[in-house]
Amino acid sequence: MLLEATTDKTEQIESLLAERILILDGATGTQIQALGIGEAEVRGERFAEHHKDLKNFGDLLCVTKPEAILEIHRRYLTAGSDIIETNTFGASPVGMLDFDFAGAGHDPEALCREINAAAVRIAKQACAEFTDQNPDKPRFAAASIGPTSKQMAISTSVEEPASRDVTFDQMVDSYQMQVTALLEAGVDLLMPETVIDTLNLKACLFAIERAFAATGLRAPVMVSGTFDQGGGTFVSGQSVEAFWNAVAHFPMLSVGMNCALGPDVMRPHLEQLQRAADCWVSCHPNAGLPNEMGQFDLGPADMAKMVGEYADNGWVNIVGGCCGTGPEHIAAFADRLKEAKPHSRTTVAPRLRLSGTQPMELRPDSNFLMIGERTNVTGSRKFARLIKEENYDEAIEVAREQVANGANVIDVNMDEGLLDSEAVMTKFLRLIAGEGDIAAVPVMIDSSKWTVIEAGLQAVQGKSIVNSISLKDGEQEFLRRAALCRSYGAAVVVMAFDEEGQAADEDNKVRICERAYKLLIKPVDEGGAGFNPQDIIFDPNILTVATGIEEYNNYAVDFIEATRRIKAACPGVKISGGLSNISFSFRGNDPVREAMHSVFLYYAIQAGLDMAIVNAGQLEVYDEIEPRLKELVEDVILNRTPADGGDPTEKLVEFAETLKGQGGKQTVQDDAWRSGTVEERLKHALVKGIVKHIEEDAEEARQQYDRCLHVIEGPLMAGMSVVGDLFGAGKMFLPQVVKSARVMKKAVAYLMPYMEEEKEQDAGGEATSSARGKVLMATVKGDVHDIGKNIVGVVLGCNNFEVIDLGVMVAAETILDTAAKEGVDLIGLSGLITPSLDEMALVAREMERRGLKTPLLVGGATTSAKHTAVKIAPEYTGLVAHVLDASRSVGVVEKLISPDSREVFAEENRKKQADLVASYRKRQSGTLVPFAKACEKHFATDWAAADVPTPSFTGVRLLEDYDLAELREWIDWSPFFMTWEMKGKYPAIFKDPNLGVEAKKLFDDAQELLDRLIAEKLLRANGVYGFWPANAVGEDIALYKDGSRQDEVCRLHCLRQQWERKGQSDFRSLADYVAPADSGREDYVGAFAVTAGLGCDEMAAEFDADHDDYNSILVKALADRLAEAFAERLHARARKEWGYGKDEKLSTEELIKERYRGIRPAPGYPAQPDHTEKRTIFELLSAEEQAGVKLTESLAMHPAASVCGVYFGHPEARYFAVDRLTRDQVEDYAQRKGWTLAEAHRWLSPNLGYDP
Repeated sequence: MLLEATTDKTEQIESLLAERILILDGATGTQIQALGIGEAEVRGERFAEHHKDLKNFGDLLCVTKPEAILEIHRRYLTAGSDIIETNTFGASPVGMLDFDFAGAGHDPEALCREINAAAVRIAKQACAEFTDQNPDKPRFAAASIGPTSKQMAISTSVEEPASRDVTFDQMVDSYQMQVTALLEAGVDLLMPETVIDTLNLKACLFAIERAFAATGLRAPVMVSGTFDQGGGTFVSGQSVEAFWNAVAHFPMLSVGMNCALGPDVMRPHLEQLQRAADCWVSCHPNAGLPNEMGQFDLGPADMAKMVGEYADNGWVNIVGGCCGTGPEHIAAFADRLKEAKPHSRTTVAPRLRLSGTQPMELRPDSNFLMIGERTNVTGSRKFARLIKEENYDEAIEVAREQVANGANVIDVNMDEGLLDSEAVMTKFLRLIAGEGDIAAVPVMIDSSKWTVIEAGLQAVQGKSIVNSISLKDGEQEFLRRAALCRSYGAAVVVMAFDEEGQAADEDNKVRICERAYKLLIKPVDEGGAGFNPQDIIFDPNILTVATGIEEYNNYAVDFIEATRRIKAACPGVKISGGLSNISFSFRGNDPVREAMHSVFLYYAIQAGLDMAIVNAGQLEVYDEIEPRLKELVEDVILNRTPADGGDPTEKLVEFAETLKGQGGKQTVQDDAWRSGTVEERLKHALVKGIVKHIEEDAEEARQQYDRCLHVIEGPLMAGMSVVGDLFGAGKMFLPQVVKSARVMKKAVAYLMPYMEEEKEQDAGGEATSSARGKVLMATVKGDVHDIGKNIVGVVLGCNNFEVIDLGVMVAAETILDTAAKEGVDLIGLSGLITPSLDEMALVAREMERRGLKTPLLVGGATTSAKHTAVKIAPEYTGLVAHVLDASRSVGVVEKLISPDSREVFAEENRKKQADLVASYRKRQSGTLVPFAKACEKHFATDWAAADVPTPSFTGVRLLEDYDLAELREWIDWSPFFMTWEMKGKYPAIFKDPNLGVEAKKLFDDAQELLDRLIAEKLLRANGVYGFWPANAVGEDIALYKDGSRQDEVCRLHCLRQQWERKGQSDFRSLADYVAPADSGREDYVGAFAVTAGLGCDEMAAEFDADHDDYNSILVKALADRLAEAFAERLHARARKEWGYGKDEKLSTEELIKERYRGIRPAPGYPAQPDHTEKRTIFELLSAEEQAGVKLTESLAMHPAASVCGVYFGHPEARYFAVDRLTRDQVEDYAQRKGWTLAEAHRWLSPNLGYDP
């Protein structure tokens, strides 16, 4: 029965949100407490004898004391609320279970309807009163829908990780009953809030859709999640973006955050959410975190200031309060935000976005997506056996192995006749939800039975893929299932299968997919499914070839050509397939199967295949397939007659491959000295960096001294003081200092267990050594390079500073939270790549926002004193200093720790930075020519006469496990010594009167470790490179699939010089080195990615665990050198294979001086400062899949010892610096890249010749 006619107020509310920030109310529970309402008032006469306490079920007041709730609403409306929440947070049947109304003879469902109807009636009455008083400020009632105390995404039982408190269907039924009552009572908005479990929210959104359909009533929906300090949903651990991906299918009015966090801690997560979501954004934080008494300390003024900053940043449309807030907070918000501009809804590119606990986005430059196939009972005998035996622990390890081997998504299939597939699917998905590394990736729910698919959909909190639906059972059933997939928030695989059967030939594949596409994207009110094209994945059926049946021979070609046509006819869709089907005829012959898979993928990916179900980690590399095998496989895949005639299948069956193995050797170490007192021996060991006897000497000293602490503060620190003095005086060099630190760490590690015993025996006694100061160090978010940071840490540690090293890729909030927790004296930031400069500026801004005074030190290869002065220091009123290298770090830190010298240093630093800023401004005023003029005066080539050679091959080749012994011969050792701050060229440095002896020792240590790395295969080097037909197209370079130059593979975007230097005749761009498309010349471009860092992190970790900083840094430095050597060696090979370098006969010195034709510029370096071009190179080469090199979010390469770039063969190509850019070029570049101007400013920030 309708209590009040409901009018959908979406348009009215949308209009207001576009004009101003709307004010939500504050906490209801806090106000109930403020009114002094206790157990008796909540019960009233009606529930006076109830057998459970009801004080915590304040929703009941809507029927037992409605005047109290009306008063609370009036208080918030008086304070300025535009939207008030109904008192229904827990008033769903599941939410009411804890109070056992059924046990007292009450009808819980009837009571649910009664409470929700009463709550809406009260809230609407209050809204009407205030709207009548001021019609220009309409007020709205939003239904508060809480998460209940039940969880579905993870188990609450340690013993039963697959158990859940409640089922998805139970939650849907419960929410639907509540939502129906709210809608029928005339509520203006629905607000599922305090979402701590995304699967619960998905059930709620599912229920809302059902209630809309059942009642014919609608209301706009606001969603508000609750996140922990690390940015994960409070219970289920999803990141902010993963959470959004999981629920973005629902047409909500707004998404936001509330509860758990105060506005200060909520800040970075809200910023991320407003970037990701394309709807309006809300927040209603707590009044800080509860104190030790459970109270909330943030007052109205403090909170208003913080949420005001949100508004100033353009992040929010709706602001209110949660726990600990009251009308006084809301009044302060309303006052602070009355003139603030609302958030403009983010425009989000239409892409396939999935999630586990982490997000996954398929961008245009994304690598081929691998879907792990081994968690499939129909495709893996091992997995099927484990599931049948109910050995879920080992079954989980199969999933973990798939993720570790590079699977971006895992396919889970439980279709086996003897299994209860629905139950087993549910159990397995619930179990992997508790495994952090597996739960991070999205799931493909794979079954031929719809009931199994639906069971899976009800068990995953992220955005999954359904595999599959089809037109096999007709349009009506197809649309029903598609609509359900959309309601569950899943992307969907659509098989090329209709009422007539499975499509085998090209035309039928295309016909069925086009038909399905039209049905799926048609709006629901027009009889379609209302699907977003980017959430549609077609599987045109990869069918088995080489079966001996002639009509099957063209199946691979049919799939490849159908893929090309489907992508053209159905914009936005993705194409997938089950790869193993293609080679099913060769079961048991893995080498042939792997070669077939690689060849098929090579051609299918070129045609538009986006993803495939594969055995991650078991793909042969196309260019590494044995040539004869590859030829035979291509004959089968492409359905062509072998060059020597005969049947391709028979020839393939007869073929086989062999493998080879290698051995290794070990090295030994010498021993020399033993004399003097224990103090003298410890000092000698520390100064000389001798580890061998340190534990026995530490034990002897322990026996002689009263306490272990006295050994550390006595002879050990005395020895380290000598080390510090010698280093400061330039009489000891960095490699020696690092060796000394290794000795010190091992001695302290040996003494620590005894120190713990002493502390237990004498709790009031001395505990730890008193350091001179505490320094926090971190490599910023998105950057993986840490050699320099580690060296600085060692040097500071040797000088008795306590160093807290947070490692690499550390977020700003982690850095600052740790700094506050540890009470550090200084914060040091490191980074190697240019995007790290923006992260450093972000840290500085956060320090300013938090009101810190801690000095900030900046260092790393990409940093400079000038950039620090111009871009980072202005963000923070505290001291910001640039530290050039480890040798300067101690002096800087000592000055900042000492009260006597701190102000003097700060004043000198301010003056230096002022001079640097002035110098920068002066340089900025230098002549930059307009972009059009720079293009006009480009570097010119007479292309008619130019030598444009043709490479010996096109396409990609893999160099796997490249011989490190060969790369050793290509190492340029001079930068190696620079890493250790030993300035000099190799080998002349050995004759330096000051550095020579220690440089030779360092070199010998490096050779010894390098011997071991090679012999024991502890480091691995992989490389991938290739050549493509290419031509310059305007300011870009187009790379083509083949010699016909019709189909572009990708475009390399280039930047052009604009700074007019004296005597300059041209303004260069890399595009100038490639023949233009209209020149009539057929030019080529190469690309490469190499790494020598596979295994480096593991080796360094072993050394670190053994307190061996020296070898930890040494192995990273060697890996870097080997990677550069690999790049140089591969470039030499590429020049020969390109033809123009075939007659090269250069010495090592000539190679180091680049006395050869051609260049290999890398993105992020002066000739192309845009790091995002790495994505294009990685996609072009499949570098992650083939070479094992990954890109971080800031586009650093991991392993850190990696190099990538582009090959240019132009005879006059040389390296140059693009330098500063004008706005006209940046706008043009943004347009070519498909960026907003803001994105261009972000990535090109160091090169901007203007203030954006």
